[in-house]
Amino acid sequence: MKRDYYEVLGINRSADEKTIKKAFRIQARELHPDVNTSDPEAEVKFKEAAEAYEVLSNPESRATYDRYGHDGLKGGGFHDFSQFSFEDIVRSFFGDSFFGEDLFGGRRGPGRGGDAAVAVEINLNEAATGIKKDVSFDAIDRCESCDGTGAAPGASRSTCTACNGHGQVRNVASTAFGQFVRNGPCRECGGAGSTVSEPCPACGGRGVAVKTQSLEVEIPAGIADGQNMRMPGRGSVSEGGGAAGDLYIQVSVKPHETLVRDGSDLIFSLPLTVVDAAIGATVTVPTLEGEEEIEIKPGTQFNEVQVLRGRGMPFLQKRGQGDLKIVMDIMVPRNLSAEQKDLLRQFDESTSARNYSGHEGLLKKIRAAFR
Repeated sequence: MKRDYYEVLGINRSADEKTIKKAFRIQARELHPDVNTSDPEAEVKFKEAAEAYEVLSNPESRATYDRYGHDGLKGGGFHDFSQFSFEDIVRSFFGDSFFGEDLFGGRRGPGRGGDAAVAVEINLNEAATGIKKDVSFDAIDRCESCDGTGAAPGASRSTCTACNGHGQVRNVASTAFGQFVRNGPCRECGGAGSTVSEPCPACGGRGVAVKTQSLEVEIPAGIADGQNMRMPGRGSVSEGGGAAGDLYIQVSVKPHETLVRDGSDLIFSLPLTVVDAAIGATVTVPTLEGEEEIEIKPGTQFNEVQVLRGRGMPFLQKRGQGDLKIVMDIMVPRNLSAEQKDLLRQFDESTSARNYSGHEGLLKKIRAAFR
C-alpha cells in the first residue's frame, strides 16, 4: 500500500511549492547512493519521494490527490519511477548541477587537486616543547619541462574544437520524461578546453608530474600521538587548474622510557622500599625538564599519588599544562633469610592498631588525586 505523499516528503498539507521542492531536495541528498551506502533501500525510498514530488509539485495533480487520494491519479499519465535510474530522476527535476557540481561526472569547472600525507615521528620531550621538522613527500606538481602547459618545447595549446574551449559538452537524450540535457567533460580535451599538437614528453601532455617535495613543518607543543595536522593547499596541484589539495601530517609520539602520558598529565610509577614508605625518604624522580628530588612522607601507602602541579604536558593551542602524578609502588621484599624473617616478626609484634590507622581514607585520596 502506498504511503501518503505528504508523509513521504515530511511536510504538512498546507506546504507551498517552495517547501515541497526544498523537502524533495533534502531527501535527494540524503538518499543519494554515493552518500547513503548503509541503506540498501535508499534508491527505493528516493523513487517513492520522486513520485510524491511529481504529484505535489503540480497544482492540478495535487488538487486531484487532495480530493481523491491515490485512486484519483490512476490513468492520469504519471510515471512509474521504479523503471528509471536514480540519475535520470534527479536530472529530470534538477539537471546536472543539483548538488552544486555535476552529480555523476565530476565537478563543474576545474577539479580540486588530491591530498597528500606524510608521517612524522617525535619523542615526548619534542611533543612537550613543539618542534620544527623537515619532511619529504610525493605529490603531483606542475611539470617543470613544460611549465604546466602540457606542450612540448616549440608547441602550443589551441582551443578545443569539440567544446569550443568550454571543457564541457552537452548531450541531449529523449526519455519518458522528455528531453534531458546532460553536461559532461569533453572527451577530446579531457575538460581542459584546449589541446596540444605535440604533448610534452616529460608529462605526456598532462602539465603535471609526480614530484618529491621537501617542506619544514612546525609541530605545536602538546600534540598527542596519532593526531593529524592539515596544511591547506600544500598537497597535489589540480590538472585542470583548480585549487590544490591539502597536506596531512600524521604525527606519532614515541613512548617515553619512564613517563606515561594520560591526556595532558604524565604518570610515573615510583618504586619504594617498605622502609622508605614507612619512615619517609628523599628520592629522585624524572620530569620533562630533568631529574628532581621530592620528599616521601612517612607512612606512604601503596598506590598513593603525589602530584606535581603544572609539570605535565602543555595544553594544545591553549595556555597551561597538565600535572605530573607520581604513583607509589611499594616493593615487598622477597627471598628473605631466616634472620630477616625473625626481625620482621619482632617488628610485627612491636606494632599495634595505632600504627595502621587511617587506611580507610586511602582510596578516597587516590581518587581525588586523579580527578
